[in-house]
Amino acid sequence: MRPLVATIDLSAIRYNYALAKACAPQRQTFAVVKANAYGHGAREVVSALPEADGFVVACLEEAGEVRGLHGKARLLLLQGCFEAAEYQSAARLALDVVVQSAEQAEALLGAALGQPLNVWLKLDSGMHRLGFSAAELRAWHARLSSAEQVAELNLLSHFACADLPEHPLNAAQLAVYRSLDDLPFANRSLANSAAILTRPEAHLDWLRPGIMLYGASPFADRSAAELGLKPVMTLSGALIAVREVPAGDSVGYGASWVAERPTRIGTISCGYADGYPRSAPAGTPVLVCGQRVPLVGRVSMDLLTVDLSTLPEARVGSPVELWGAQLPVDEVAAACGTIGYELLSKVTARVPRRHRY
Repeated sequence: MRPLVATIDLSAIRYNYALAKACAPQRQTFAVVKANAYGHGAREVVSALPEADGFVVACLEEAGEVRGLHGKARLLLLQGCFEAAEYQSAARLALDVVVQSAEQAEALLGAALGQPLNVWLKLDSGMHRLGFSAAELRAWHARLSSAEQVAELNLLSHFACADLPEHPLNAAQLAVYRSLDDLPFANRSLANSAAILTRPEAHLDWLRPGIMLYGASPFADRSAAELGLKPVMTLSGALIAVREVPAGDSVGYGASWVAERPTRIGTISCGYADGYPRSAPAGTPVLVCGQRVPLVGRVSMDLLTVDLSTLPEARVGSPVELWGAQLPVDEVAAACGTIGYELLSKVTARVPRRHRY
């Protein structure tokens, strides 16, 4: 087999979920498993959390898979239904459904459902992607609170800058959210991973941990280890070639990296078709034999190269870690000018997942 595998530590998923719960022990907690559980495998992650109060998905296709694994947990459809006919499917799957626009609300009111739905009205408190203004939400609350299609009416919004705790938009969004405190809602939800960890006033009834479940940090200046999180995915492989490159010769496409001295180059069977970012610059850390070495040359579709000059013991077959238990994904992401969320969720289907229980 090609020497590249993503090893998923499901015990770490359980640990990180428990940590989220411990931040607000009286609240209930949706585990966010959209996008194939951020690339970790929704089926395995959901199965590893039988005690979860609920799960969050992005679309009906994801909802159907999760409902087949967990028949009783609340299951929140985060973007709501995209077509009127989807409300029947949502009712059949007993979903909690976000309603974030007048079009969705009108479609819900026109739907003939076998059973009413738990509805979460989405407030645009300042993110300005989806949701009603506070005034619009008040009007829809009045219309939906007595609708036969609605079993339970709830309130949801999302922070734009929770990863920047001192940003003034956080307080402004919370104020908009709190301006609806006089309206009766069965449940309220506002806190994502960053808010769970830093804003107890935003915990409310339901938490929505996402990236923290997968052992990465929502903050640029605080590591996952500092937050007490355990890494979940380790992307690992092995050296498949080692060669000596003389000073003045280049490595990789475009000849963008040129050896300033005689250099020992190692090649790893991992590239952008596996989800490793093509934009990774020279110097991005990689672990070989447990030691950090710098990436050199351009990441290609199937391969990347590293400088082994400080690691004379490295040979073909020597172990490699691209990120994971010993090399935080957030550190690799920062070197690549992105965030851990993107690296984890972009690991492609051709990389085998090995789930450890």
